[in-house]
Amino acid sequence: MRIKANSAPLVMGILNVTPDSFFDGGKYNNMDKAIERFDEMIENGADIIDIGGESTGPGSKDISLKEELERVIPVLKVIKKRSDILISVDTYKAEVAKQALELGADIINDVSAFRGNVDMADTLAKYNNQIIIMYSKDAIGRTTGEAREYNNVIDYIKEFFTERIVFAQKKGISKDRLILDPGQGAFVSSSPKYSLQVLKHLEEFKSFGLPLLIGSSRKSFIGQVLSLPLHERKEGSCASVAVAVMNSANIVRVHDVKEARRIVDMVYAIKKS
Repeated sequence: MRIKANSAPLVMGILNVTPDSFFDGGKYNNMDKAIERFDEMIENGADIIDIGGESTGPGSKDISLKEELERVIPVLKVIKKRSDILISVDTYKAEVAKQALELGADIINDVSAFRGNVDMADTLAKYNNQIIIMYSKDAIGRTTGEAREYNNVIDYIKEFFTERIVFAQKKGISKDRLILDPGQGAFVSSSPKYSLQVLKHLEEFKSFGLPLLIGSSRKSFIGQVLSLPLHERKEGSCASVAVAVMNSANIVRVHDVKEARRIVDMVYAIKKS
């Protein structure tokens, strides 16, 4: 299945097989727990599962290629036998992407947009999978807590995507393989106003003619707006999903799959009525 710019919105469930991811680190970092969570998200209506073996948020730590492979690959092997659901692998490392694609992963989700590993674009050029490229203020895979300021955050991110698309094409990656994620939370800025503006003006990124992904779930800007701790951000995350779908997101990346599925279906019904 190829996700397109006019595709109905899909729910991407997050499966972090890590000890330190900001929301669910340590909850699913053994095989039994990971598979249980995988099955639960499918039952709750996920269209895509995004497997991550390395946390990239502020304060997270680098891990070796070996360690990331040991976290991701065994889980991927098992879940590919359990379901034909679309599988995304969240990595900026070329070798992780290569091994994941050889095992049947459908999408590579690169938060660095080819900047975190010099071999990533060349490696992905050899395949035909879709690739999520995300805007991040930091050129490496891991982001910081910097309060980056922008004169016009939408124009800035659009310029970033224009440059990254040209880069991908020069490497032999066709434009129609790309999915754009304008970033949320600390990846854009620790100042919440910019994440809000991205959601408000999301439809402007449709000018690229590519699918759009939004990953607001539980992020810092929601906590800042609502003055709520991490585990009380469900409603704010759900509001972000609703706005994203109304503003033409094709994928919403979420922790709370059941709630997101219902919101996506209801908002999309309103949108197309």
